[in-house]
Amino acid sequence: QVQLVESGGGFMQTGGSLSVSCVASGPTFSTLAMGWFRQAPGKEREFVAAISRLGASFGYADSVKGRFTISRDNAKNTVLLRMSSLRPEDTGVYYCAGRFSGYNALYTRASDYNYWGQGTQVTVSS
Repeated sequence: QVQLVESGGGFMQTGGSLSVSCVASGPTFSTLAMGWFRQAPGKEREFVAAISRLGASFGYADSVKGRFTISRDNAKNTVLLRMSSLRPEDTGVYYCAGRFSGYNALYTRASDYNYWGQGTQVTVSS
């Protein structure tokens, strides 16, 4: 079945940039709508960004609009989240998520997804 593996992340000072990547197993990546979520200590998992199965549509949380960019390369089974102008409140574990979609749809709720990676830590300090 589908497996998702995140990479990237790490430590960065305020104002810096980082990217996190997610690689999916299987030949059906182009049928998956994908998303990024993050979870800070003591807080619930929150939506960050989403992309439709063919990459034609995008969605972002208000807190990251203009700073983060989601993209995908279906030939490489990869979704990327580029993060810039980082703030301490961006700190958290970032999770890659996927779900089957038969059409050009975006999903912003964690409960919409049934495939999840293990997460990668992003820490932003001043």
